[in-house]
Amino acid sequence: MKQLVTAQRGFLIAHIVSMAFGLAGLLLVVPNADTIVSLSPIGQQIFQVSMANGGVAYILFGAVAVSIYAGRLLGVRQWLAFMVPAVFLSLGSELLGTSTGFPFGHYQYLSGLGYKISGLVPFTIPLSWFYLGLVSYLLARVGLETTKLPPWGRHLGAIVLGALLLTSWDFVLDPAMSQTDIPFWEWLQPGAFFGMPYQNFAGWMGTGALFMTVAALLWPKPPLTMTRGEMVFPVIVYASNFIFSAVMSLAAGLWIPVLLGIVLGMGPAIILWAMASPTPATEMPLHEDATPHAKASEVAAS
Repeated sequence: MKQLVTAQRGFLIAHIVSMAFGLAGLLLVVPNADTIVSLSPIGQQIFQVSMANGGVAYILFGAVAVSIYAGRLLGVRQWLAFMVPAVFLSLGSELLGTSTGFPFGHYQYLSGLGYKISGLVPFTIPLSWFYLGLVSYLLARVGLETTKLPPWGRHLGAIVLGALLLTSWDFVLDPAMSQTDIPFWEWLQPGAFFGMPYQNFAGWMGTGALFMTVAALLWPKPPLTMTRGEMVFPVIVYASNFIFSAVMSLAAGLWIPVLLGIVLGMGPAIILWAMASPTPATEMPLHEDATPHAKASEVAAS
């Protein structure tokens, strides 16, 4: 148990540090060509390697950290019951989108995010859908468990709110990552929302809601009883990714997407986290293979 907590913490730190390093490179080094030229040959080589692999690293670190967390607190079966649909359904949407323009609009991925499946979608993209999707869904579902909504209302609300949190992250991420000095994808169908079509967000909501619905059907029916301390990790993952995207957008002068993201994503995520019970409930864990819940203080430290 202690080793898993340590590994989870280590990968989370690596995830956040790699995002911070990427921000420094994209916002401080890349726009100043003289800085790159002034580096030593070894420094230039390190810079090239980091720029070529930084996007891959931060997504992999995030996916591993969330996987450890989910396997430890939810159980391996529930982790896989969410990850497998999330990865394969999001990959299907992305392959369809880059091939036909549905459901997101016409776009294509450039370099910087790893090997492309079928030459179209970087293998890291479905992993990012998984780890941001899981923390978004958990924040929504655990928060709503404390309300007086009927069970069907809590499940439906978790899917809708979880998909909204996931889509709100894209409000902030997509404009910046497609318009930075070194873009990671480009829109072949310019739209009204800072170069993106509104269809993109409908595609995000639909894809997120689809794999969250599949996971909800596969997970057991008892309430998901997790404490506020145990939910610190998901809110940190969501907030760190949101901040990374927000800084990118603000540096590009795109403040409206950031405001939308705060109102529809970051703000609700914090509220949902605060709605979680501060103390353990009496219900059984989500599944028998889940590790018994640690004390809230121990998990909060992780």
